[in-house]
Amino acid sequence: MSLYGMMRTGVSGMNAQANRLSTVADNIANSSTNGYKRAYTEFSSLVLPGTTGSYNSGGVTTTVLNSVSKQGPLQYTTSVTDLAIDGNGFFVVQDPSGTDYLTRAGAFVPDGEGYLVNSGGYILKGWDLKNGTPPTPVAMDNLVPIRIEEDGLNPVPSANGQFAANLPSSAGVTAAANLPSANAATATSAGKSSLVVYGNLGEKIFLDVYVTKTAANTWEVTVFDQSNATPGTSFPYSAGPLATETLDFDATTGKLTAASAKDITLTVPGGGSLTLDMSAMTQLAADYTPTKAIVDGSPPSAIERVEIDTDGTVYAQYADGSMKALFMIPLASVTSPDRLTNISGNVFAQSKDSGPIETGWPTEGKLGKVVSGALEGSNVDIAEELTAMIESQRNYTANSKVFQTGADLMDILVNLKR
Repeated sequence: MSLYGMMRTGVSGMNAQANRLSTVADNIANSSTNGYKRAYTEFSSLVLPGTTGSYNSGGVTTTVLNSVSKQGPLQYTTSVTDLAIDGNGFFVVQDPSGTDYLTRAGAFVPDGEGYLVNSGGYILKGWDLKNGTPPTPVAMDNLVPIRIEEDGLNPVPSANGQFAANLPSSAGVTAAANLPSANAATATSAGKSSLVVYGNLGEKIFLDVYVTKTAANTWEVTVFDQSNATPGTSFPYSAGPLATETLDFDATTGKLTAASAKDITLTVPGGGSLTLDMSAMTQLAADYTPTKAIVDGSPPSAIERVEIDTDGTVYAQYADGSMKALFMIPLASVTSPDRLTNISGNVFAQSKDSGPIETGWPTEGKLGKVVSGALEGSNVDIAEELTAMIESQRNYTANSKVFQTGADLMDILVNLKR
């Protein structure tokens, strides 16, 4: 055994314990840091070859890892943009230069431009629903920084609706020349309703819906733009009908037959295409009675608040109470989370040992769900860290004694010549 080897072993032991004390110091300092993952030190022995009668002391090396896979406690807040993950996933964020990272630190706050930025300065990324339904899995290159623009007005043109009514089975048949679709001054109908829809600019548009019996168990539905009506009488309108559809009813049940049309599609003046679902229409021995008239769309209004669902959907709620889905927040995962590379700001980067980054959507598999109004706390246990500190201090002292003993023996060896 070499005295120099003995001293080197003592030094390696002190270095290893110093590394462990460094992780303890970091853990205690970040015991209140949201999303922080405890660092820990793994020890590995170094063995040098020797002979039967001689032992060569080796040493010890350390590997520092983070307990990324261990979830911290959820702490609830009053901010809807504070986000936590109840599961194994990670948020995808980017730094100001556009480099992507993973994080569990979800204290996001809108900056001056509306981007959701956490306390480390990283911007949350997601799928913009303007691009349609998100794919599964979604490539990280297709994700964009989430931006909530609160200074604009948002009109929502009408696109879908439901209209239902009971049509009187005893109504008389109207001649073709007097049907509303003919748009003559003599036009008559068995019933009329008005609907409010919205154009592309959010303007309010009134539609007149007429129902007229054209034959036994057969009815015509005709829709006009109310602004074209003749004052006081409606007919004739200055422009023809926006749409006309024929409904066929079963004489026994009073419901639409299987072969009958179930909806009517028209072009909204100043807007897009509107489809009215009429599958709940009936023909019974009762007066004309509208039972349902629902159309989507809304006038221009500003965003009042943001809501984030457990599936990662980011909704904007407008002043008129309407909701609009803006983004989807994906979650990422790797095979070995503890092997991710730890970066300043509570973010992680892929390493050669972590496995590739895969993305999915909240509530899928083990990714977990998004919890709005909550933050994930540090997974550091102070009592455990203080215990580790005492152990490392004792071990460091013991290793220093090994080094000191080797130095004393070296002094004896050097003094033999005197």
